[in-house]
Amino acid sequence: MTRVLLVEDEPAIADTLVYALQTDRFEVVHCLTGEAAIARLQAESFGFVILDIGLPDMTGFEVCKRIFEFCKIPLLFLTARDSEVDRITGLEIGGDDYVTKPFSPREVSARVRAILRRTQQSQSPDATTAGSMRDASLRHDEKSMHFYCYGACLDLTAHEYKLLLALFENQERVLTRDQLLEKAWYDPGSVTDRTVDAHIKSLRAKMRQAHEGSEEIIQTRRGIGYVLVIG
Repeated sequence: MTRVLLVEDEPAIADTLVYALQTDRFEVVHCLTGEAAIARLQAESFGFVILDIGLPDMTGFEVCKRIFEFCKIPLLFLTARDSEVDRITGLEIGGDDYVTKPFSPREVSARVRAILRRTQQSQSPDATTAGSMRDASLRHDEKSMHFYCYGACLDLTAHEYKLLLALFENQERVLTRDQLLEKAWYDPGSVTDRTVDAHIKSLRAKMRQAHEGSEEIIQTRRGIGYVLVIG
């Protein structure tokens, strides 16, 4: 079940969209502001974003740019302005599609499904690489920003992804908790080194779920930090 983050400040519109998406078997989380949406995306894992351009705290374009700084995720814009400039802007900064208000909630849900199908097809490894990906203990696809553990795609939060990327890019080099905080959090001073430990624990659990024993790739250096060792 794909998790969809809906960012819409008008309750009546949000309610109809939530109902339509849930009817189509999506799990929906609703946010009223851009800042709230960014915080949820940094803390949790989602598969799609539906983003209103006219939010009370910032424009949807600004929200989109900030989201894409730390994760690449399929995104559909909602707009009350049927302006060619707005449509072009939304697509140029990375949006996959747009819908102009008033709209049919079922049409929005159908567009979400269509975008997800295209995205999943483009992310699927082709026949020439599928075998090597199954054999690899850990692989990183830079284009889709996904990690694969023995061929299984890891469903990571933004912070988990950035932590694993930091370790992956520094294989066999020990990184301290402070270094990992700097690499994975915009405001490292707002969290403690125990936050790193909690996210590493979650990462290991997801890797173990993908392939028994793979969690041992992330090794602890007691009193120092962590290191990624791929044999």
